[in-house]
Amino acid sequence: MAFTDETWQLFHGTEPAGSIRITDADFPWLEGEFTPGPAFPAVAPLFAETRRLADAEDWAGFDRAYDAIDSACTLHSPDGPVAEFLLHVEPPRAWFRFSEEPFEDD
Repeated sequence: MAFTDETWQLFHGTEPAGSIRITDADFPWLEGEFTPGPAFPAVAPLFAETRRLADAEDWAGFDRAYDAIDSACTLHSPDGPVAEFLLHVEPPRAWFRFSEEPFEDD
């Protein structure tokens, strides 16, 4: 699994919200340099809120807030969209995990 130097794309609807050039792959987590796209301002508050909730260890709140990201965004690998992802964005970096299959609910 060679992910380093790949570029992944984040979309808000059909608009580019950013790109992530992978610099570190410690599977299942990938990390990279985030470059905001034209649609990032529309989703930036969603990522800021999930980060705030994670820092507060409010996991129920985090799950509810992340649903908004899941509904608003898609993440595309170089091969196309992935089925599920958990993405954190703090420009200029982003880190995430993904699955080609939907995540199982606990």
